[in-house]
Amino acid sequence: MPDSMSSPHSAASTDVLVPFPDVVRFVRQLSHDLRNHLNAAELQAAYIKEIADNAEIKEELQRLRATVSELGNALQKLTGSLAPVKLTVMPYEASAFAADLQQKVGQQFADQAATFDWAVQPMTGKMEIDPQLLQQAMLELLDNALHHCRGDGKISITAETANEQFVLTVREPKAQAVSANENWGREPFKQVKHGHYGLGLQKARNTIEAHEGTLSAQHDAGASALISTVSIPLSHG
Repeated sequence: MPDSMSSPHSAASTDVLVPFPDVVRFVRQLSHDLRNHLNAAELQAAYIKEIADNAEIKEELQRLRATVSELGNALQKLTGSLAPVKLTVMPYEASAFAADLQQKVGQQFADQAATFDWAVQPMTGKMEIDPQLLQQAMLELLDNALHHCRGDGKISITAETANEQFVLTVREPKAQAVSANENWGREPFKQVKHGHYGLGLQKARNTIEAHEGTLSAQHDAGASALISTVSIPLSHG
């Protein structure tokens, strides 16, 4: 008697394969439409608050507006993660970029500042970069290190110039093996959870590559560590 359950092969044959650019267009359009509805809801709540007499109702409407605004911001952040990288480049000393990054890490991750062990080497040379976008990409890598499969021990960060490149190496202890390979940062939506859509690492990679740089990651099984390396070419101007 034939098995009523579908085989893995037959199930896979029903999968819908959609090119990623089409997925991006769909998500951006859906986000745009939803934000329009949320804006309308927020305006309606503001109007009702103005004509309401009850203080408790006014307070609840204020909470409703805050919630709607938060949803709109989340959608805007999502579409921003999918937007093409557009750089505004300028000459920037490699040493200054490393110092700025170290300072920003201390501010953004103030509660975990002791987690990072910095080794900033003497540097020479400049880069042609968009300092804000490149810094955001580096911060995404460190945020990823803090919150994904983190093991015991400090996160080591080395910044240096070598072979005509600015090189940032992040060595992070991992509680479990990480399948780091050539697809590292090329697999959006792989880890999706509440408020997190698996797009940060891809955005970081896209930003780094827009600077003609490279991002590589290798899992050191013996040390139970993930080693990520960012290389950005120095300019010759």
